[in-house]
Amino acid sequence: MATRKPLAHRPEEVDAYLAALPVGQRDALDALRRQIRDVAPAATERVAYGVPSFHHDGPLVSYGAFRNHVSLVSQSPALIRRLADRLTGLDVSGSTIRFAPESPLPPEVVELVVRERLAENAARREARETGRTRGTAD
Repeated sequence: MATRKPLAHRPEEVDAYLAALPVGQRDALDALRRQIRDVAPAATERVAYGVPSFHHDGPLVSYGAFRNHVSLVSQSPALIRRLADRLTGLDVSGSTIRFAPESPLPPEVVELVVRERLAENAARREARETGRTRGTAD
């Protein structure tokens, strides 16, 4: 049985993904990548499920290019439902926010989604740690 290599910080894979895109999509996703990094500087990057993604205490957000749009994926449909009133006018489906490369997402939307995902992941980590603590010595 072969052993799996642990997932590692592999931004070069992200760079290769972006380099293969047409200029407009690449520029839009480069800008999105910088915005995400600004909000979550401790997050690691890798390509997961074929698209660039950020991870911090678990999957954070991902993004990608498609034929007619580019997307920011929150990894959390529940989050997108909670933020629905703040995402009006955007093309939203499930956990995905789609946009045209020439019409980038407002920076405040990117910041909101990433900060909320950081909070969700921190709460999940806290719950795991608390659960482990409760199950130990009394």
